[in-house]
Formats: sequence, C-alpha cells, structure tokens
Amino acid sequence: MNEYLAIILRSSTVYFFMVIALRLFGKKELSQLNTADVILILLISNSVQNAMVGNDTSLLGGLAAASILFSINFTLKKLMYKFPKFSDFMQEKPEILIHDGHLDFKSLSKLNITSDELK
Repeated sequence: MNEYLAIILRSSTVYFFMVIALRLFGKKELSQLNTADVILILLISNSVQNAMVGNDTSLLGGLAAASILFSINFTLKKLMYKFPKFSDFMQEKPEILIHDGHLDFKSLSKLNITSDELK
C-alpha cells in the first residue's frame, strides 16, 4: 500500500475515533478545561501521533496527516452546516444551568457538575 495512503487512512481512523470518544465523554469534559484536562489532551495527541504516521516521521508524512485532519474537519463542518440533523448528532445542545438567578440542580446533576464547580 502506498505510504501516504496508509497515513491518510490511519489519520482518518484516529480522527473519527477521537470524535466518538469525545462525544461519549460529554459536555463537561470539553466545556471547562483545567490543567489536568490540557495535559490529557496533549498526551492523547502524542499517543495517537504514531498511530497516524507510523514509521514515517518525515516532514511530508506529518504534513499528509495534518492535511487529512484539516480536510476531514472542513468536510464535517460543511456537512453540519448543510444538514441540521447531522449537526445535532455531532454537537449537543447547550444546557441552562442557571435560570432566573437560580441554579438548575437537575441539569447540574445530569452533567455531573457540582454547584461549587459552577461557582
């Protein structure tokens, strides 16, 4: 198999794996990033880098991986704009946590956010 085609396939697989994994972890994981979350994201990016480019650590291999990631992201954004149902699937709706000055404890509980975290 062509080396760059392999990079494209591996990069696409990793991208879609990350989209699914982030969707499964929910809104809280993406809405408030603390130091540990940033470290986790950096470690994940480092761990999947080899899965995308394999043994090819060349500049062209890295550019091929980055190009396919940008292309997939661009395509998904276009699809989300064109198809609202696909957008709803890819993005969760925002939750109202404070209504008329009062905490919505049901929404906080659903998202596993404590009132102290919100404050």
